[in-house]
Amino acid sequence: MVGDTTISMSRMNKVAFTMPFTDTGLSMIVALKKDSSRSMWIFLQPLTSTLWITSLAFFFLTGFVVWAIEHRINPEFHGTPWQQFGIIFYFAFSTLVFSHKEKLESNLSRFVVIIWVFVVLILTSSYTASLTSMLTVQRLQPTVTSVQDLLRNGDCVGYQSGSTVKYWLEEMGFHKKDLLGYVTVEEYAEALQRGSGNGGVSAIVDEVPYLKIFLSKYCEGYTMVGPTYKWGGFGFAFPIGSPMAHDVSHAIMTPAVQQEMARIERKWFGDPGACESKSGGINSSRLSFSNFGGLFLITGMTSGLALLINLSIFVYQERDKLRAAASRTRSMSLQRLHTWFERLGSAEHTESPINHQEADRRV
Repeated sequence: MVGDTTISMSRMNKVAFTMPFTDTGLSMIVALKKDSSRSMWIFLQPLTSTLWITSLAFFFLTGFVVWAIEHRINPEFHGTPWQQFGIIFYFAFSTLVFSHKEKLESNLSRFVVIIWVFVVLILTSSYTASLTSMLTVQRLQPTVTSVQDLLRNGDCVGYQSGSTVKYWLEEMGFHKKDLLGYVTVEEYAEALQRGSGNGGVSAIVDEVPYLKIFLSKYCEGYTMVGPTYKWGGFGFAFPIGSPMAHDVSHAIMTPAVQQEMARIERKWFGDPGACESKSGGINSSRLSFSNFGGLFLITGMTSGLALLINLSIFVYQERDKLRAAASRTRSMSLQRLHTWFERLGSAEHTESPINHQEADRRV
């Protein structure tokens, strides 16, 4: 027996089935409706939470690196600790709209800002494009998303007349009066258009190959939703005891036959996922960290390298003063390290020799 013969326990007692040669399982088709809801927080939806957190972290990282390089040589980065913290915060976020007015003295900080501004440009452009798409492109959502929704709402459900799917639906808890049988895909489409309240149905439950046939003809306005429930699938049937059942099953499992079956499916049903792309998709695409991981890696390495070079230059230029200041303390290594950090955090400015001596005495 060659055809769309579903493998079932009752039939296995009468014939010998081969391995399934199609996708196995039950699923359901529902109509799509326009999503007219607009959340007041829609401006947060273009980026995932991970990307938001990562972007904020790199804003502060860039501001800190620029401050660490500039605060010793640039008067605009001087002030009380709270003022300097405000400068870090303001400078980092002013790059978002390219309005930073602080003049940078070091080439290292300029290089860091150039790379970061490039990253910000890519981020803002992508964010704007994604948000514009969410606000202007028509978004479609399924009317129901699961069998539980159908049971909870008491909706009518369609199935293929003569199929054992009807008994499965009854076992799931549907009443017989809510189950309507149809023969053709045209009847499927008409019933879904009418809806459960107008003599139609809210969903069609059938085997996956039949649903693919439906979607290949009625792509726009419908989608397959919910989990795929275990089902026998289609197989070839032979008399019980026939050795051909084993031989055909073995042939079905070979890679060459699997590739041929995939080619046949693409020819008659189209590429998987093509219907969702034509319908605009159920969920709008959101930008995630993986989309910009390379940019964050570049700016992170640039900031770290600039900070390391600046620290090396500082140690080299101030090596004599640091050694003298550390030796005068005649203290343990932790206190000497504290002296180094004090020297690193002090701003460079012009003083008289007497003031230098007084500063060394205080250190």
